[in-house]
Amino acid sequence: MSTRTGRAPRADARRNAARLLAAADEAFQQIGTDASLEAIAREAGVAIGTLYGHFPDRRALIAAVLRERHDALFAVGERVQVDRPPADALACWVRAVAEHAATYRGLAEVIAGSRGDQASDLHADCVRLESLTRRIAARARRSGVLRRSATNDDLTALMNAAAWVRVHHSPRQADRLVAATLAGLRPA
Repeated sequence: MSTRTGRAPRADARRNAARLLAAADEAFQQIGTDASLEAIAREAGVAIGTLYGHFPDRRALIAAVLRERHDALFAVGERVQVDRPPADALACWVRAVAEHAATYRGLAEVIAGSRGDQASDLHADCVRLESLTRRIAARARRSGVLRRSATNDDLTALMNAAAWVRVHHSPRQADRLVAATLAGLRPA
């Protein structure tokens, strides 16, 4: 992390950012992505201006909190393409994305809203997620385990629906939804 001047941030600025990230993670886990930014700043022991100095908007804060989780998710996507047969890779990827999107209540909606917003701090991660989905799905189509008519948007809708089910019902029910839908997307 560096400032606009190119210098490394001061130690107190790094501590403030770390406290803000920890407070945001806690608030997002308890309340969801619409948690009060003022409450997050208060919990971190800083003024709201300090929060906005580090994170200019809610999506920037969410992106920073999710940075390591996104890296881990993308590593799963890269790994399943190599280590798993196409049908298994697709199912594993859909479940991994759904589980990730259910990390915080409202996260699936935030991610979906960032897909087309190039100014969003989450946009690059959305592009990367879509690229992985496209490659994994293309491999499944080529191998005959996914209908040619099944679109990447269909898979994104499934991931978002499964994330919602994970948050509002149970992981088990979300897995059943994924299994049933993927079975329906296989060629007849």
